[in-house]
Amino acid sequence: MGVLRSHQLPGMASAERAAGVGASGAAALRDLLERPGPVRAAGAHNPLGARLAERAGFDAVWSSGLEISASQGLPDADILTMSELLAVAQSMAVSVGVPVIADCDAGYGNASNVMHMVRRYEAAGIAAVCVEDKCYPKVNSFIPGRQELVAAEEFCGKVAAAKSAQTRDELVVIARLEALVAGWDLDEALRRGEAYAEAGADMVLIHAKGDSPQPVLDFLKLWRMPQPVAVVPTTYHTVTADELSAAGAKLVIYANHGLRASITAVSEAFDTILREGRTTGIEDRITPLSTVFDLQGMGQFLEAEQRFVHRKAQPESATR
Repeated sequence: MGVLRSHQLPGMASAERAAGVGASGAAALRDLLERPGPVRAAGAHNPLGARLAERAGFDAVWSSGLEISASQGLPDADILTMSELLAVAQSMAVSVGVPVIADCDAGYGNASNVMHMVRRYEAAGIAAVCVEDKCYPKVNSFIPGRQELVAAEEFCGKVAAAKSAQTRDELVVIARLEALVAGWDLDEALRRGEAYAEAGADMVLIHAKGDSPQPVLDFLKLWRMPQPVAVVPTTYHTVTADELSAAGAKLVIYANHGLRASITAVSEAFDTILREGRTTGIEDRITPLSTVFDLQGMGQFLEAEQRFVHRKAQPESATR
């Protein structure tokens, strides 16, 4: 992949990052993809989750369709609109210094919809868009039943449309392969992946939902195209990122673990409060308010207020 260096500095304030949003996140992602070793991304559904992923040391944030839908109490089934998902992705992009990779489901329609989507996500400063080859409206890959794929030729059109719509070279277009999820064999996954790569995809994502990593490892072993490969070890979680990298994967996405961890932690905390009638039993296990204020950027807010907000004892009024 061609590399365009990012000029983003570590520790830049959100406002400064927002001013430079656009090519910088995408260029930074391309830079990461050129470096040795795996690139690790964590799923998030709001800026707070994105900042936690960044602070933990993840290289990128995955703007997760599953997480965003769940946060709204809705199924991950193309119910939320592109604009709703884009608003969340953009809010994360201006809140962290690492690249944001957007889960764009099936592209919100046909090739024309994909072109509109790419223009909007690119303008919002998203580093990469990921589109899957399932029929629109899709349903989450881990739900039994309907997992229908569009024809490979149709999806190649979506990929080519996406690449034609971007205005800068940096944006990374990821073609997500759902063949293994839909019950097709490895040959079909490879056939589709190669076709999508030839159509212009910058990266392919091979998805699987079994508890063994072997189908993914087999795909990586047989992959011969120059495009890097992304994997999502949600169900085959015993394999490490380093092992996946050694097998040929470049991007490893932990797509929904922040959401799932928070559901467990919040549920346990609420159960304890109701059971004990007070919060004393959980105070040593929950984050202090000082950390919340830090994650909100309260220190920078107060500093800016002291510098720029000038109040007088009495409001001024026009002389009559």
